[in-house]
Amino acid sequence: MGNPHLCQELSTPIGNLTLVSTRVGLRAVLWPDDTDRVALPHQLIASTTDPILAKAATQLEQYFAKERTDFDVPLDLQGTDFQQEAWKALARIPYGETWTYKQQAELLGRPKAVRAIGAANGKNPVSIVLPCHRVIGTNGSLTGFAGGLDTKKQLLLFEGALSNENGNLGF
Repeated sequence: MGNPHLCQELSTPIGNLTLVSTRVGLRAVLWPDDTDRVALPHQLIASTTDPILAKAATQLEQYFAKERTDFDVPLDLQGTDFQQEAWKALARIPYGETWTYKQQAELLGRPKAVRAIGAANGKNPVSIVLPCHRVIGTNGSLTGFAGGLDTKKQLLLFEGALSNENGNLGF
């Protein structure tokens, strides 16, 4: 039967997310309109008992409760070697901070690969867990995010990486 892909819905302060796992680890964190960013089988099996999904859901709930700043759920990343290298580098960006795409490219020893880093981040299958929302343009602009730029801004405000001129966001 291969490696089944299990899924679970998770309600969060920034909207509903769909968590997808395999026997290996967390495969995807999907936004409501996420249809083509992550290659997945057409058939996902709903699960409320999968230990990987349970761990991911718990850790995301802790994150939104300000009880967790990083994640240690096992991952099942599927992408090119370069994409996987770029995605794993995201985990090194500290909570409450931002890096530029250029900084991320330089960290990987590929200072000219800024656009490729942006493209790889755009395909990051596990948003929030690998925090691509913490990567911004060199000029400080918020660019590209699967959950939308408003959500990216909310996450950065929530983490304290941006100053909040509008008061509390309510989570």
